[in-house]
Amino acid sequence: MGDRRDSSLYNDDLAPVPAAGRTWTRYNYASLWVAMSVCIPTYMLASGLIAGGMNWWQAVGTILLGNLIVLIPMLLNAHAGAKYGIPFPVFVRASFGVRGANVPAVLRALVACGWFGIQTWIGGQAIYAMLQILWPAAKGSGAGLWICFFLFWALNMYVIWRGLATIKILEGVAAPFMLGIGLLLLWWITGKAGGFGPVLRAPSRFQTTAEFVRFFIPSLTGMVGFWATVALNIPDFTRYARSQRDQMWGQALGLPAAMTLYSFIGVAVTSASVVLFGEPIWDPVALLGRFNQPVVAFIALIALLTATLNTNVAANVVSPANDFSNLSPRRISFRTGGLLTGVIGILLMPWKLLADFSAYIFGWLVGYSGLLGPIAGVMIADYFLVRRCELVVEDLYQRGGLYEYAGGVNYRALAALAGGIGVALVGLLAPPLRWLYDYAWFVGFLVAGSVYAVAMKGARAGVPVTVGEKT
Repeated sequence: MGDRRDSSLYNDDLAPVPAAGRTWTRYNYASLWVAMSVCIPTYMLASGLIAGGMNWWQAVGTILLGNLIVLIPMLLNAHAGAKYGIPFPVFVRASFGVRGANVPAVLRALVACGWFGIQTWIGGQAIYAMLQILWPAAKGSGAGLWICFFLFWALNMYVIWRGLATIKILEGVAAPFMLGIGLLLLWWITGKAGGFGPVLRAPSRFQTTAEFVRFFIPSLTGMVGFWATVALNIPDFTRYARSQRDQMWGQALGLPAAMTLYSFIGVAVTSASVVLFGEPIWDPVALLGRFNQPVVAFIALIALLTATLNTNVAANVVSPANDFSNLSPRRISFRTGGLLTGVIGILLMPWKLLADFSAYIFGWLVGYSGLLGPIAGVMIADYFLVRRCELVVEDLYQRGGLYEYAGGVNYRALAALAGGIGVALVGLLAPPLRWLYDYAWFVGFLVAGSVYAVAMKGARAGVPVTVGEKT
């Protein structure tokens, strides 16, 4: 990195990772995805499909397909992070401009704040459930739930204050443990329900193919939307990759396998709840409260709590902390950005986003996918079609360079982003176009990416004429 970097665009947290600091192997990336996937929101994703009417193989197949689809933009956006050692908010400057990048960065950050709030609320519920097991007199205490919520919030803030090295340790150690506990819970509850036979024989509640398709399409969009957040900020992690091969194989092995396995656990356990209680219980914390087995419930809740902490810090704090830092690198450090994430996460009232499975999947997941799909479309079109994977890293950190465009803003990118979001979300206002909303991520991605590629055709602004640098 030369001496021309602009202090308004640079700090140590946003700086390219030098070769000596790129030590993450394929195991680190595979375990990262295992630990991020083995969490209560993944469980709820699967159990929500069962509660909505799918049978076990329809639910697992929908989740597997969604994760195979989202793996494609994940790996494409990961390339720049591994090649140049830059985080997401710096990478996105290439397409949106050094100042315009704040728009997609803030949109991504706000979604992450919502996820942080959701995970923290779930973690607080798990702590409260454990408290009731240890101290039955705590049942029915509204204040107790809120105290547990803020205790878990404080624990998350402590971990992020310790830095990214702590995250790496947490993910590597916790991943195998989380899978073991999940499998133990599956074995125990299916045994109570009479084995896998009664659990997996539960039929789909859809009477016709048309009924299934109406539920399947927005559900698939929700599955893609689940990881559409990390599909954008994956450079925040791949900037530490030892090689492109390590990050690609680690992610390809970790994401689909971990999501499918843990989703199956959620599907099977929820189906078992139908056999045992006559209704699908999609919230695992509520389900564990139905059993009079304190030791089993306590161990399971500790596992869920640990998994939630891992996922929350890695998936929902790293990115917005960097994004907020990008707004004012001189004033906002990674730590300060993490604290901002925690505060905004509370203000977004996560308890309302988890009101029921419909609000969770069709409201939250599908809705924000219409914001993030267009960003991914612009980024991928810019990096692969416009720049042919070549960036000039030094200019990403200075004013007046290749990525200055018009006053630091690429208005072509903003127009493409606005067009993609508008088309993706218009179905909320126009019922005949509801199908556009049901496909929100896909529609937004294709529209924004196509508009951007056409708008940039023949435009030399921001396109390097020399070979990109690897810092």
